[in-house]
Amino acid sequence: MSNKHPALLQSAEYKQWLTELKQKVASSQQKAVVKVNTELLTLYWQLGEEIVARQQQAAWGDKLLAQLSHDLITEFPQMKGFSKRNLEHIRRWYLFWCGDDAIAKQAVSQLVQIPWGHNIQIISKCKTTDEAAYYVSNTLAHGWSRNMGLLGGQAKAMVVTGSRKEAVRYKLAFDKYVAEALAEQKTGYSTIRAMVAFSGEVEFTKSDPDSAAFLDKKFTEKNMNPDLKGRDMRKAFDSDDYQVMLVANKFQTGFDQPKLCAMYVDKKLGGVECVQTLSRLNRTYPSKAETGTFVLDFFNAPEDILEAFQPYYQTAELADVTDPQIVFDLFEKLRASGIFLWSEVEQFCAAFFTKNKSNAAISNIIHPAKERWQKRYASAIEAYIKAREMFERTKKTEDAVLIANAETSFKECKQEKDRLEIFKKDLGSFTRFYEFMSQLVEYDDKELEKLSLFARHLRPLLREKVVTEDELDLDNVVMSHYRLSKIRQQDIQLKEDAPDYKLEPSNDVGSAKAKDKKEAFLSQIIDKLNEVFITDNLTNKDMLNYAYTVRDKLTENASVMSQIANNSPEQAMLGDFPQAMDDAILGSSDAHQEQMMQLLSDPARNQQFARVIFDMLSGFKG
Repeated sequence: MSNKHPALLQSAEYKQWLTELKQKVASSQQKAVVKVNTELLTLYWQLGEEIVARQQQAAWGDKLLAQLSHDLITEFPQMKGFSKRNLEHIRRWYLFWCGDDAIAKQAVSQLVQIPWGHNIQIISKCKTTDEAAYYVSNTLAHGWSRNMGLLGGQAKAMVVTGSRKEAVRYKLAFDKYVAEALAEQKTGYSTIRAMVAFSGEVEFTKSDPDSAAFLDKKFTEKNMNPDLKGRDMRKAFDSDDYQVMLVANKFQTGFDQPKLCAMYVDKKLGGVECVQTLSRLNRTYPSKAETGTFVLDFFNAPEDILEAFQPYYQTAELADVTDPQIVFDLFEKLRASGIFLWSEVEQFCAAFFTKNKSNAAISNIIHPAKERWQKRYASAIEAYIKAREMFERTKKTEDAVLIANAETSFKECKQEKDRLEIFKKDLGSFTRFYEFMSQLVEYDDKELEKLSLFARHLRPLLREKVVTEDELDLDNVVMSHYRLSKIRQQDIQLKEDAPDYKLEPSNDVGSAKAKDKKEAFLSQIIDKLNEVFITDNLTNKDMLNYAYTVRDKLTENASVMSQIANNSPEQAMLGDFPQAMDDAILGSSDAHQEQMMQLLSDPARNQQFARVIFDMLSGFKG
């Protein structure tokens, strides 16, 4: 016999009442969890206070914790939290806060309101009680650790990652953290589950940092989200099964999830992408206006976010209209490249729309164009590398004529390589621009349609080669942890009386240019050094000069350079490199005392800096 009442299920009044009841129940559960957590942490505070007092008064020393752990576990076998390791955490937690009476009072009233794991993270990453108090107060004020409790426990969160590989790492780390929390019977984790969204397959290589555990594995949305069970990801995320979505270039546009209340950004955002991504939070839901939304951004400056949003705040007008004729200019540019024949385009389209035509037969038609590009590109890369080597050798001769000729040859070879790479970009630009504009403009041109189809299938087949440059390649340097520093807290205010903004039309399609790699290289170096040093008293030039000074000192060490050249990074880092780094830092001149003191006072900072220098040496060619 069914317990369902069709009339009630169809009643809007009943549905609204049921929603309100669910929110009240979830809110009550959340309050119960908070109350249990408060009682537990109050006990921890008292325990920490007594441990410190006994160790000081009775001189029992470090053996006290091991014995106390054994006795408490024996007496209370069902109660977690009395391991020697956790007692050490409790003691360190109490000592961190108890030095200041005012802070200690705050600790008792505020610290017990947030989860124990968050307390440990805060004191581990913050150097001062002021800094830690800032994160505690904001955790309570903005729900940094309690966003899942918003909207009666129905709230959702999104983590925006910088790449597909980062998304995979986030998912694995998230699942591991939750599993460990559940194993330790921590409260608040039983209902938290994350899904990850990215396209295609992800594979790690030996050149990826800390990738040993991921080698020979293929990661996909399907095998990383086994509980989807064939469901659409949007529908699954809307259910109670998932609370967090980890994304890599997916669901940042056109995704409507009104329960989304929090966003954690670990990616550079700018322009329209920034507006579209953060606007995922801008959806209404009952009680959302009262609880508010929250963004924790690890990457972008507030002024950059403001700059991205300001043009769209009041009235967005076009400064000019997009010229639909641009598609014809790009069409002619692609045909003039000599990469494909028009007869091949015709054959491909005919085969594509022929029923029962095999994929192999269709691929064979596009194969000649792919071969032409690859042969020209391989030849251009070979010529580019030889010309670069010749240019570097002639520099040492100090012969102005030889240097000028070698530089001219090098630039010509680079231009050919750039032209072929830009051809690939133009294929994508043509396809996107034509598909967009053809919805607005009646082109009535079959040739445009045919080339769009051909270009869409040719472009993925053209594989570029990464040429090792003399400059430092930091692509494989990833941040292993976040250093939390209170830089500022601010609400971004859009200006009512700001000057009128005009949105520029898309008239630059097909005008790609090769990037200045030296400029990009310097930018990467400076970004990494800004992560290493506290920059209050240092300019970018100060940090850059110091990095080059230390690097140059190590290049004089033949043993270190030989080990770097003939071993893997992991092996080379275990050789003479660490001692040579220490010697170079200790030998810093008076002009670099600020950097030297920061490195010597913080082993983690020293290790980060050493990694940057090591990668600079890896690309050094003397």
